[in-house]
Amino acid sequence: MTETTTTPDRTALTGKILSQAAFTAAQVMIRWHLQEGRSAIPKSVRPERIAENFDVFDFELTTAELQGLDALDTGVRGGPEPDDVTLEAYGRPIPEA
Repeated sequence: MTETTTTPDRTALTGKILSQAAFTAAQVMIRWHLQEGRSAIPKSVRPERIAENFDVFDFELTTAELQGLDALDTGVRGGPEPDDVTLEAYGRPIPEA
């Protein structure tokens, strides 16, 4: 017998959260990080986005929303393994961090 797992529908969950408030997906993710005690380092060069990223202290996600967002983690990397990112694999130099 094969084991099946169900993963939450990312679009439905985030769409539901976003439809209940006037916040962007980035603001919801930053708020999720902060409420979970994680560090969040958003990147933007546009002044309006930088200001938007700071505007996350006037709302809180519910326990159910936090649990729903936590459930989106499947434990599967969405990109390549860091050790696989090489000049040979990508055809251009990868600067060291």
